Amino acid sequence: MSAPDLETSELTLTGRITSASNATFLGTIGDLEVVYKPVAGESPLWDFPHGTLAGREVASYLVSEVFGWDIVPRTWLRDGPLGEGMVQLWQEQDPVHSAVNLVATDQVPTTGWKQVLEGQDEDGRMVALIHEDTPALRRMAVFDVVVNNADRKGDHILAMTGGHRHGVDHGLTFHSDHKLRTVLWGWLGEPLTAEELEGIDRVSEELHGGLGQDLANLLSTGEIASIARRCAQLRLARRFPGPSGDMPALPWPLF
Repeated sequence: MSAPDLETSELTLTGRITSASNATFLGTIGDLEVVYKPVAGESPLWDFPHGTLAGREVASYLVSEVFGWDIVPRTWLRDGPLGEGMVQLWQEQDPVHSAVNLVATDQVPTTGWKQVLEGQDEDGRMVALIHEDTPALRRMAVFDVVVNNADRKGDHILAMTGGHRHGVDHGLTFHSDHKLRTVLWGWLGEPLTAEELEGIDRVSEELHGGLGQDLANLLSTGEIASIARRCAQLRLARRFPGPSGDMPALPWPLF
């Protein structure tokens, strides 16, 4: 039996993710499970042009592919039961592990984790926001800077069995203005590795080639230029940047 054509085979809806701020559905294409976000279900935003979030998700996948780190699962645009939208291959994450967590401040691990902040929970207990200190998560933090991710919540990081980490929900990306909001601030100021710098160089170079041509169908000229600018700034600094500007540095809610 041949594999289904992901672009044209029937997309059947099987459920809805009601916690999402935009219309988000579970579905199948043949035997493959997918996530489907129709453009018609996008909620208007004050700072992102309406009807562009699906395209930004696809653009994030294209940049991820050039990085070569398999951060964003296969993502594409196609027609569906509710019109054109973003479709992404479903990823079954490890039910035991989490890459980002809230723990009591006296239970922060001494190794293998980075603490981002501490504060009080709704019951007045002191808690700390922590994330893994792993190469996979570092690469995702670099990716987020380049795509200007304005919504890297803890639950947008999928901990896969075997240690790989996927990032999902990339509709709020590629704005020309600084919008970086993320829970992955643990490496602030630390030097970038040779591998991370090489990934940035690949994206920068491909903006003048196939990647730039593909992104031209999904983003504005100014937004593509801003990708190049962020790559150049990262390459010059050779370090993880810190928060800047007047925008909050963390998404809300955190998860």
